[in-house]
Amino acid sequence: MNLLPLPLVFIAGLLIGVVLNMLADDLPRRRALRLPHYPDNEPRPPLAWSGITAFLFDKRASSKGRKLSWRYPLTEIGTGLLFVIAVLASADDQQQSILRLIFWFYYLAALMLITVIDVEHRLILFVTIIPTGVVALLDALIEPMGPTLPDALIGGAVGFGVFFLLYRGGFLFVALSNQMRERKLNTVAFGYGDVMLMTVVGMMLGWQTLILAMFITVFVGAAGAICWLVWNAVAQRQYSWATPLPYGPYIVVAAIALLLFANEVGAVLLAR
Repeated sequence: MNLLPLPLVFIAGLLIGVVLNMLADDLPRRRALRLPHYPDNEPRPPLAWSGITAFLFDKRASSKGRKLSWRYPLTEIGTGLLFVIAVLASADDQQQSILRLIFWFYYLAALMLITVIDVEHRLILFVTIIPTGVVALLDALIEPMGPTLPDALIGGAVGFGVFFLLYRGGFLFVALSNQMRERKLNTVAFGYGDVMLMTVVGMMLGWQTLILAMFITVFVGAAGAICWLVWNAVAQRQYSWATPLPYGPYIVVAAIALLLFANEVGAVLLAR
């Protein structure tokens, strides 16, 4: 396919990032969607609707001094970069269609929103999961370059089954740990939102690619946990070995890598 103008793609990603920030502000709190606002609910002026322009033009804080976090410009820039990477990833595939790229854009935006909410609130919301699952099934029905509908359905079933077992196993681990330790645990490593996220990823990728995605998720999650431990040690912070960490971002990393670069990732791993 012909390469889309990258500057326009990046700008489109920035604008989508503005919408994702609005959703990330209101969806976890079950509020009606509103125009961009500051943390104290003061409406932002139009120049500050974008996190980037709010930072650039000194509109980061409300009249009461409540500041926007770095999440706002980072989400916008990250979404723009992901859109550009998606276009570049499709450039060498002559059979790639613009429809496939549109599905990619939707998946990347949805995964970015899921990541932001999970990092900030330790939640993966059904209101983000269900539409993405519906789109994944639509993708399988009408887009020939993605997984077939049977592959997508099997992928969803495999993703749900494996992670549901891990989810239930987490409760067993907590129960056993609570019997052996004085300090009681009340959290599990995997939440049900992680189960549903892996279900949707299986529908997006198909069951064959999902198997690889699950292995990558485990290794990326282990690397992330090690980095977190090292960071706490260097910063001399107190922490508990049972501190819950959001697992959704690790699933998202694996999903994006295989969504855009399945052949390349598979070739690298097989070569080893």
